[in-house]
Amino acid sequence: MKKIIITGATSGIGRELALQYGEAGHILGLIGRRTERLEELQSTIGEKVYIKNQDVTEHESAEKSYQELIDEMGGLDVMILNAGIGRIQMMPPWRAESKLIEVNALAFAHGCHFAFDYFKEQGYGHIVGMSSMASLVAHHRATAYTATKHFVSNYLVGYRQKARRVDADIAVTEIRAGYIWTEMTERAKGMFWVAPVEKAASQMIKGIEKRKNYLYVTKRWRLLAWVAKCVPEWLWNRL
Repeated sequence: MKKIIITGATSGIGRELALQYGEAGHILGLIGRRTERLEELQSTIGEKVYIKNQDVTEHESAEKSYQELIDEMGGLDVMILNAGIGRIQMMPPWRAESKLIEVNALAFAHGCHFAFDYFKEQGYGHIVGMSSMASLVAHHRATAYTATKHFVSNYLVGYRQKARRVDADIAVTEIRAGYIWTEMTERAKGMFWVAPVEKAASQMIKGIEKRKNYLYVTKRWRLLAWVAKCVPEWLWNRL
């Protein structure tokens, strides 16, 4: 039985991870911005679930929420930094991009920093960051989104290096997800190899249990990752 915090737990991948971890009997600390969904999850999963309504971009209060959940759960083994957003249609372009960067990059970095410091003091722990196949490329239609996922990827590499230099057993896992059916992708066009969220979450949990450095979800995306690394920039610029 592990004690796990999941950010962005009210929908999509975060919600499904919570359901599957809860069914397996783990102790969960769930963070999201929609109280009614958090309460619904708590009711569905049952005991051993603690919830916090929290905007993770508010760093000071987010840190307080993380610590309160740890106190309520009686410790922390795994921190899953899943909170993130895609393109925002209802804001002016720069406000939308800055908000996306604030959530996907800065709030992620703050959560990672908090978890690392906690695990370093504790002597062990596991940080899981939700990256994307988008971390491997840039795209003119989603410049901020692909940039934030690249940030997540490189940030986790740096923290994996830091973990090797401290006297603590800290694993750092990056999840590079392809297309998954969630609320965030239901209106997206041109998707392929789309996985049900249940299958994707199941593969993520298995990979996290193995403390892997990188996870491609679903597994077939590893092939496209190899292709992406081989394609020169001039060719990507034409796509």
